[in-house]
Amino acid sequence: MKKLSNFSKKLLKNQSGQGATEYILLLVVVVALVIMFKGKIQETVSGKIDELQGMIGQVNGN
Repeated sequence: MKKLSNFSKKLLKNQSGQGATEYILLLVVVVALVIMFKGKIQETVSGKIDELQGMIGQVNGN
């Protein structure tokens, strides 16, 4: 019984999973933000790609 008691005390004090939990929560927040601003992100990236293609066309002489 004492071994079980010591094990449960160590388990409650163990914080090794804390870092993983924080990373998972951070990932959830980032994914939520991406979902919320999906349209704006796509619009911005598309505009930058078009701008880049125009610059490449100018360098190539097209």
